[in-house]
Amino acid sequence: MFEHTTKIRVRYGETDQMGYMYYGNYAEFYEVGRVEMLRSLGMTYRGMEESGIMMPVSEMHCKYLKPALYDEEISVKVIMDKMPGVKIHFKYELYNAKDELINTGDTLLVFVNMKTSRPCLPPQEFIDKLKPFFE
Repeated sequence: MFEHTTKIRVRYGETDQMGYMYYGNYAEFYEVGRVEMLRSLGMTYRGMEESGIMMPVSEMHCKYLKPALYDEEISVKVIMDKMPGVKIHFKYELYNAKDELINTGDTLLVFVNMKTSRPCLPPQEFIDKLKPFFE
C-alpha cells in the first residue's frame, strides 16, 4: 500500500455563500492529491504524457461528511492499495484542521496510449517505483 498526504487551503473562490467549499471542487482537491502523490515518486503527469501515456478518469465517487470551510487547511490523503494494471485506483480521505474526516472518495483512471487511444499498461519506470510498497 502507498499513501501520500498533501495540504491545501480552501480559497474564497472555491466556496459558496455559506463559506462551504462548493461540492464540485472536491474533484480538484482529489486531482491535486494524485498529482502530488505521483510527484513524491519522482513521476509527473507531464512526463507520462511526454512519453505518450495519458490517464483519464473513468469513475469518481465522493461522500461528503462535513463541510470544508473557507480558509481552512485541508489534508488530502491519497491511498493506493493495489498495484495498477491498465487501470489505477485511488482512494481519498480529506481531513479538516481539527483532524476530523470530512470527505471520502475514490477515482479510477485508465492508462491510455495517446497514439492509439487504447488502454495500455503503465510505464515500467512507474511500476518499478511502486513495487517496493506492494511487496
